Amino acid sequence: MTTGAQTPRSPARPPRSRLRTFLPLGLAAWLVLEIWLLTVVAGASSGFVVFLLLVAGVVLGSVVIKAAGRRAFRNLTETLNQQQSAMRSGIPPEAVRPSSEGNGLMMLGGLLLILPGLISDALGLLMLLPPVQKAVSRYAQRTVERKLRDAGPGTLGDAFRQARMQRPDGKVVQGEVIRDDPDDAPQGPRPPLTR
Repeated sequence: MTTGAQTPRSPARPPRSRLRTFLPLGLAAWLVLEIWLLTVVAGASSGFVVFLLLVAGVVLGSVVIKAAGRRAFRNLTETLNQQQSAMRSGIPPEAVRPSSEGNGLMMLGGLLLILPGLISDALGLLMLLPPVQKAVSRYAQRTVERKLRDAGPGTLGDAFRQARMQRPDGKVVQGEVIRDDPDDAPQGPRPPLTR
């Protein structure tokens, strides 16, 4: 039964971004395509061949992720050793550049190999190629730098930009915020600030 009264409208919401609109559709289309391709391969050969392909993808992806993790840990250890030796010899630690060899992209390739499906396996194998890693890394770096440059003050991009600033002395000043608002009545003694 209706009373004739209109339902109250919510305040205007900002429009959805293109990513939020098309990402679920793209994921659904990718999932349908993966399943269809697996059924085509199973029809052309057998279900056992598809099972072997999926198991081989999981095993290869696990090996790739493990190797990338070991390489990342080795690079971290080498960088820390270089910084410690640089500090002993009087060179500032910022002068030592960490060695980044695309471990994250290699782990992404391993993850794509682990996901069941032939398209994700093909993309995972592509991510293991060094020229593809360099191209994806350059594209991602340019995109992040452009987004940080376009970000206005007070946004998340501004916080990242401030975090990237180099402080010459690196000192932190301990302090306490004191408000002189008449509405804020003292609630008793405050504990001292400690580290």
